[in-house]
Amino acid sequence: MQMAILPDYSVLVAERKGALRLYDAKAKTLSTVAHLNVFSGIEDGLLGVAVDPQYEKNHWVYLYYGLGGNRNVSELARFSYRNGVLDMASKKVLLEVPTQRTYCCHSAGYITFDPAGLLYLSIGDNTNAEEIEGHNPTDERPGRQLSDGQGTSANSKDFRGKILRIKPEADGTYSIPDGNLFPKDGSQGHPEIYVMGCRNPFRVSVDPKTGYVYWGDVGPDTEVPAEEGKLSYDEINQARKPGFFGYPYFLGANEAFPKYDFATKKEGPPQNPAAPVNNSPNNTGIKNLPPAQPAFIWYGKGPSKRWPLVGRGGASAMAGPVYYSDRYPNAPYKLPAYYNGKLLIYDWIRKWMMAVTMDEQGNYVSMEPFLPQLNVVAPMDMQIAKDGAVYILAYGTNWFAKNTDSGIIRVEYSEGNRRPIAVAKVSKTVGAVPLSVHFSAKGSKDFDPGDQLSYTWKVGSVSLKGAETDYIFKKPGTYDVVLTVTDSQGAAATTTSQIRVGNEPPKVVIGSSANQSFYWDNTKFDYKVTVTDREDKPIAKTRTRFSFDYLPFGKDLASVLSAGNEDVKYAATKAFYDTQDCKACHTVDTKSIGPALKEIARRYTGDPDAKSRLVAKIIEGGSGNWGSYPMPPHPNLTPEKAGEITDYILSLTKQHASLPLAGSLPLDRHVGKGVEGAYVLQASYTDGGTPSMPPLTASSYVVLRHPQIEMEDYAEGNVGVVIATLNTGYVSYISNIINGKYARFDGIDLTGIGSVKLRIQEHGAGGTITVHLDAKDGPEVGRLNVPAGQLSDLKTGWKEVSLPIRPTTGKHHLYFVFRNPDAKRALFHIDKMIFERP
Repeated sequence: MQMAILPDYSVLVAERKGALRLYDAKAKTLSTVAHLNVFSGIEDGLLGVAVDPQYEKNHWVYLYYGLGGNRNVSELARFSYRNGVLDMASKKVLLEVPTQRTYCCHSAGYITFDPAGLLYLSIGDNTNAEEIEGHNPTDERPGRQLSDGQGTSANSKDFRGKILRIKPEADGTYSIPDGNLFPKDGSQGHPEIYVMGCRNPFRVSVDPKTGYVYWGDVGPDTEVPAEEGKLSYDEINQARKPGFFGYPYFLGANEAFPKYDFATKKEGPPQNPAAPVNNSPNNTGIKNLPPAQPAFIWYGKGPSKRWPLVGRGGASAMAGPVYYSDRYPNAPYKLPAYYNGKLLIYDWIRKWMMAVTMDEQGNYVSMEPFLPQLNVVAPMDMQIAKDGAVYILAYGTNWFAKNTDSGIIRVEYSEGNRRPIAVAKVSKTVGAVPLSVHFSAKGSKDFDPGDQLSYTWKVGSVSLKGAETDYIFKKPGTYDVVLTVTDSQGAAATTTSQIRVGNEPPKVVIGSSANQSFYWDNTKFDYKVTVTDREDKPIAKTRTRFSFDYLPFGKDLASVLSAGNEDVKYAATKAFYDTQDCKACHTVDTKSIGPALKEIARRYTGDPDAKSRLVAKIIEGGSGNWGSYPMPPHPNLTPEKAGEITDYILSLTKQHASLPLAGSLPLDRHVGKGVEGAYVLQASYTDGGTPSMPPLTASSYVVLRHPQIEMEDYAEGNVGVVIATLNTGYVSYISNIINGKYARFDGIDLTGIGSVKLRIQEHGAGGTITVHLDAKDGPEVGRLNVPAGQLSDLKTGWKEVSLPIRPTTGKHHLYFVFRNPDAKRALFHIDKMIFERP
């Protein structure tokens, strides 16, 4: 949904269903930093992420999301973020936005800052967009307030349909800056409001020199005649000062909607843009609104006479940054001065990007395509990094889906011959002597047509040539292997890989005759841990560990699985502890300024009051127990979080306790807890090292999840997704299922699976569902025929059907393929599936 570029060019990405992802620019890897418990129905979810302008000093990250649970609110919250860990205990809620979760749509949720450090947050009108009868949403009938944008966009005492401007303070609160739309005392409206009268102000930027605010506002679908077809414009807006920008009364150049009476179905006179009045019974703010400001650029569904380059069809207008080359001194990739003062805009549906030229007063002059050769699939966000590179977040083809054509695009401008990109792949990075390694530079590339590339590998004093080569390391040690890729013009790029020679890593395998993807309540999981190591004869049982725990929703599974030889139960807590300042005074094993953690655990062994006293000590601080050096307080930690840290410390005296390496585990801790939660089994072994190399640790894990999977959570596919709203009975499901489409689910163990129960709607032409292993045309293990049908009520027309699965073992990628070659329309809908034992 949004990205935030960190100082090292790594990128944080907010994903709507709650994941905060990290692209590590150095390691070129993608990981999950945290998974927030969010409400992701309608268009809500984790929508916005931004880093504080002083991030390198304070490490603050801001998120905007629909809060999970029964409270209908969205939160703007601040967190501390360091080294790939989002400190959940550091959460400071700056602002709560009351919302409705009955009807779709429009949440917006973009966060950005201006050069003065003021935070801007865009919020959609959160109004029913499904039943407006070809008009603007101004339904004033009793009980229809959720279809009246006059209660949100045009309401000065409501945050929705607005762009807010606030000044975050160090204590996690905010103040109101001078110059917002309404007085600071709140007498006329919320003082946080900078812009009102928006429908879905999806992407916002602030001109760093003029302070003008730009945003794209996604328009409605109406049947009201207008200058350019129908009054269904998308807008690019420019706010030179705070104001009211017209919706739901006006669009474009203040073209007015007629007053529509939803009871009598009759149209009346439109409003006057110079003096709009909000007399709706759903309005809780001022009645006499500021004069409506016209849009900067606007276009409808048909061809535009004013701006022919924008094309035609569906639209989602978005505003990117205003570029100034002098803001990027000595930046290697900054755009040429030609783009000075130009506004970059883009359209999510039409997939174009434009550079807009303005005069000295900020008036529109012209527009032209920007990077037309890029073929970005649904640009969702655009930002410029400090080195001048343009970052574009591509959403991908399908709405509300996991798209394989989504991604982060980095555009580097280069004049003349462009430097090649060096990419090295090595077959092994660690191993025993002799170690044979294959090097490949096949992933390297050059963007200039006709350039021929040459490849040189340096291994110590040895030089090797070729895009692919082999080398045998005959002596122990740590070796840096440098690949240099040179083009025919002499421009070169390098990349370094490190090879450690002298110790073969151990191997750890968790074997089981049971299913290794799913759990079923009150069953058992048999297991056997097998460890092999080339140097250790025999395997040292004291260095072999096996742990097992049940994790409810909200635990950081990513931290657990990356913890290696840590207890599953405390792995996430240790990852959190490592982000705190405790490490400055305490190490695990040895005394530092403060006592070792194990020494603390030994002192309090058997003390029934130890936990409560240590929790208080962590939060309040103090001195005297271990010497005169004071322990600083940690008032930002909740008692719950301090309790988790205490449990982790007290567990360290039992650090080497491990479950037997073979046995059977009861799966009885999830009963009655819905479809969330997972059992995690983790085994690890640390070898004894060798005279030339330190010990190596290998681990293996099994995660058992609930056997119910929502169909829209596919890993890859080309079906559509319908989001949960009142009109669907709050069910989200896959749709637009036509002949040949598919959905893939990764790493599913079919051991012991007899059937898959599908919740399906026979609404469409009907057809066949086939299940294939590892490819769309892979071995077929299941088939189901779904009859045609036509439903009048899409809320209640669900039925459960069973798709038999042939006996199959092991984990596979499962392809659900949908076919009916004779159908001219969609086949059916599917909500979810449950894997069942015979």
